[in-house]
Amino acid sequence: MASLPPLFDPDLLRRHDKPGPRYTSYPTAPQFGAGFGEVDLRRMAAATNGDPIPRPISLYLHIPFCTSPCFYCGCNRIITRDSARGAAYLTRLYREIAMAAAMFDRDRDVEQVHFGGGTPNFLSPEQIAEVLDVLRHHFRFAAGERMDCSIELDPRFITPAEVGQLAQAGFNRASLGVQDFDPAVQQAVNRVQGVEQTLGIIEACRAHGFRSVNVDLIYGLPKQTLDGFSRTLDITLEARPHRLAIYGYAHLPNLFRPQQRINAAELPSPEAKLDLLRLAIERLGQAGYQYIGMDHFALPDDELARAQREGGLHRNFMGYTTHAESDLVGLGVSAISHIGASFSQNPRDIAGWEQAIDAGRLPVWRGMALDEDDVIRADVIQALMCHGALDYDALGQRHMIDFREYFADALAQLPALRDDGLVELDARGLRATSRGRLLLRIIAMCFDRYLATTADAATPRYSRTV
Repeated sequence: MASLPPLFDPDLLRRHDKPGPRYTSYPTAPQFGAGFGEVDLRRMAAATNGDPIPRPISLYLHIPFCTSPCFYCGCNRIITRDSARGAAYLTRLYREIAMAAAMFDRDRDVEQVHFGGGTPNFLSPEQIAEVLDVLRHHFRFAAGERMDCSIELDPRFITPAEVGQLAQAGFNRASLGVQDFDPAVQQAVNRVQGVEQTLGIIEACRAHGFRSVNVDLIYGLPKQTLDGFSRTLDITLEARPHRLAIYGYAHLPNLFRPQQRINAAELPSPEAKLDLLRLAIERLGQAGYQYIGMDHFALPDDELARAQREGGLHRNFMGYTTHAESDLVGLGVSAISHIGASFSQNPRDIAGWEQAIDAGRLPVWRGMALDEDDVIRADVIQALMCHGALDYDALGQRHMIDFREYFADALAQLPALRDDGLVELDARGLRATSRGRLLLRIIAMCFDRYLATTADAATPRYSRTV
């Protein structure tokens, strides 16, 4: 299914700019509860074993340490310059890996490993390679092109030679945080990062055979201007990364303490923020990047773009991925797993995670077992977020329901979105318009039965949709 290029409609974006989930999962994390524990996780994992065709596994490892705080950041991280904390963390992480691996049959291939953070390259290349060796000892890695091994890199704290060490260890994908090259913006968010330094790491990834390089940018940061962001886009597009993620900054200082150090008066106005988004969309389209969905763009020959055209794109806590049928096992503090019809999350505080590991327990803090309705709605929202379209009869047959009757309440909301230009409706289903492609979250929210219970929260739980 080809992806429609997004059409920027500022009036439409203004009308629908409100808090909403990013749908890296459904149900979303606010629905997870303490009633789901280690016994439940083990039961769910056991139920995924024994299929005639073994179900593959994806592994996510959270490395929480950063040497300095980026003020915009909403990630779970620990600020320290003490490298010994990394070594102590790995000692417990290896115990968690052994406990998690024991839940799964050994004939199940790991097809994806991703190191996120924090700053994964807070660890030395030798430590990172050791983590991969431990994973290979406990899990069976897929061979050849089936294996994706990716890592998030802070270009300020890695050298081209160290990129070569990561490639030798088995990494073939990298994601680089840039955000903005404008020095004034970098000072305002406490992330000063040189252009040549960053471009050197992108080139090193290519030189050492990485199949894909992603660059993250953010619009809506303090002191951003059209001229400054245009220069950032010029530099980034000249480097020609395979993928780009253009995130809208979500200013939620009540949720994320580092953001309290951002001067709100220096943030772009809502109109200026829309202009920054318009600039990014226009420039990426002119440069030949395909819009994948949400904040993501990829070159037409990239695996994400091909997967979307072929109907195999998937979305999870690692973002958009081609590994649609795998169980996701999260390892490390705050990591989230999606195993079978369940979600579970490790403690967000490192002390709670350490206590569980030291007691010989899988560190399950909260989670939930999905009921039949959750599974159905998750499938619907996946289709919308990945492909911007629904085939009512195909979904109904897959879940043995009368789609139109089952989702009567949700479908009743769609004519208003059609009249506003977000979707096209016919007897077979719906399709997001070019204008609606930038508002997939708004369309998906029609099918989310939990929103009514989270809308009354005193503190906003979700970022805005634009």
